[in-house]
Amino acid sequence: QARGAGPRRTPLSRRVPSAPQGAPPDRPPAGPGAPPLGPPGPAPSARGAPSPAPGEEGGAADGEVPADAVLVPLREALSACRPAVQKQVCDDIGRRLTALGDAWARGKLSAPVRRRMALLVRELERRRWDAADEIHRSLMVDHVNEVSLWLVGVKRLIAECRNLPAGEDGNAGEDGNAAGGERGTIPGSLRAV
Repeated sequence: QARGAGPRRTPLSRRVPSAPQGAPPDRPPAGPGAPPLGPPGPAPSARGAPSPAPGEEGGAADGEVPADAVLVPLREALSACRPAVQKQVCDDIGRRLTALGDAWARGKLSAPVRRRMALLVRELERRRWDAADEIHRSLMVDHVNEVSLWLVGVKRLIAECRNLPAGEDGNAGEDGNAAGGERGTIPGSLRAV
């Protein structure tokens, strides 16, 4: 036993070195684990607000997106899925879309949720499945209390549209699947990554 008989110190229980010679006494030492010197960052309350999704701030005036602009295309996508998807799955998606419509009609959806849903529908119509799924994820992360009852149905609808065989016109989306509709394939430069 060459050193002391006390307990071994881990990096978390080691003593903090004293201030170097000549350093002002009011400044803490700068070293590993020391807080950064300089002005503090934004207040915690400012950090809690979710940042808008890309393109979200360019929505309609005052965030007013008509419910039909979102619900009609979602219901059309569900109708396109019905022949290829189990009735129980379609019925569940339909119930969740009804819950979305009810929440929208009662004014329970915030402007950011309405705008992101309009973006999600636009991506769904363009058959940009990955972009639609990314918007779905951002909604679930940023607004979980607002969207949890119905967004699961939208996610399932995206997945079922992605799995549909190519439409009669032969056009297909990025992965060879299409939701059926009037738009053709997307140019490669516009496809989601």
